[in-house]
Amino acid sequence: MDLNYSDVLIIIIVVLAIILGVLYYFNKVSMRKMVQAQDFIDNNRTTVQIFVIDKKQEKPSTSNLPKAVFEQMPKTTKMRKANLVRAKIGPQITTLICDKPVYNVLPLKKSIKVDLAGMYIVGITGMKLENKKKKTLTEKMSLNLNSKLSKK
Repeated sequence: MDLNYSDVLIIIIVVLAIILGVLYYFNKVSMRKMVQAQDFIDNNRTTVQIFVIDKKQEKPSTSNLPKAVFEQMPKTTKMRKANLVRAKIGPQITTLICDKPVYNVLPLKKSIKVDLAGMYIVGITGMKLENKKKKTLTEKMSLNLNSKLSKK
């Protein structure tokens, strides 16, 4: 059997087209799930006063999350580290989950108002997340240098 370069090239193009089609399909499915999750979060959002006790980045387990919640989590989520926040909501101490931008600006040992959707901290009420982020030493030095240069 004699294959020339044009036959090999056509086979490679067909395989790449199939791979791109499969990736496109899975992207559409994941985007649909993301939109549904965002709609659920928007519909179930409530503003609550909490007292932040502790915050950690660790793998979810039955010791730090309720058993029912842990069992419903996908396997990939169970294997990754999550941003967990132990907080007092009213008389009850619970473990909440949040995103990285919210986790970075959450103050410890303080009472704050947050937007909750179930066990998920969506945002902090009355605080802009990007302004309260902790700055690294190089960011502080560059801001200081820029402010001095702009005064001259």
